[in-house]
Amino acid sequence: MTISIGAHVEQADPVAEALARETTLVQFFLGDPQGYKGPEIRFSGGADGLRAAAQEAGVDLYVHAPYIVNVATTNNRIRIPSRKLLQQHMDAAAEIGAKGLIVHGGHVNKDDDPAKGFDNWRKAIEATDLKIPLLIENTAGGDNAMARHLDRIDGVWQAIQSADGVENVGFCLDTCHAWAGGIKLTEAVERVHGITGRIDLVHANDSRDSFDSGADRHANFGSGQLDPDDFASVVRDAGAPVICETPGGAEEHLADFAWMRERL
Repeated sequence: MTISIGAHVEQADPVAEALARETTLVQFFLGDPQGYKGPEIRFSGGADGLRAAAQEAGVDLYVHAPYIVNVATTNNRIRIPSRKLLQQHMDAAAEIGAKGLIVHGGHVNKDDDPAKGFDNWRKAIEATDLKIPLLIENTAGGDNAMARHLDRIDGVWQAIQSADGVENVGFCLDTCHAWAGGIKLTEAVERVHGITGRIDLVHANDSRDSFDSGADRHANFGSGQLDPDDFASVVRDAGAPVICETPGGAEEHLADFAWMRERL
């Protein structure tokens, strides 16, 4: 079985970045990952040009929503702009022909009942016009996170099952986040599959920090704390396209791809 491995790249020319890495898939932001300003297409040919260039080169595009999107929170001043931002990025990602939009699970406040966060996820799915798959990603830190621990991921998944559009919601499994979030790599794929029934994308990242540290710090393959065999097993067992979000440029990413392929 051949697994496609690509990387998170600069957004100015994702197709050129893919070609530099000899890969057929890349992920990138559209605009500022820390801002509410809304998406921007930095490719010189605009949305249509990027879509055409990717099709011609045979490159699959994935878009990562801004980190600040938190549709789970009970804080209206964050939740409402987050929903708007999510829809804007969904529209822009669909316009460039992206295969999926990846979004973090978000969190509730310390004193909130997690069930409110689960239900806010349901409402967000209902409120969003999902033109392409929305892939919810597990996160590394925070006691009130919606997608750090397996029981919380389960809570989100149960809640969204009744939402219109749930057939367009998938899951992105991040290996560094799983490890740092306290999910054992040896059981991560099986447990996530048991909850969601699917893994649509893998974010393959080694981790600079220890198990259950809550720290989201990615490392190049083989230079972090993940057991190499367990790390490769997650990628193999998930059977989904892979994006590495590791430090460096094309050279470092090619080394990461080679490291992983050797073990697959």
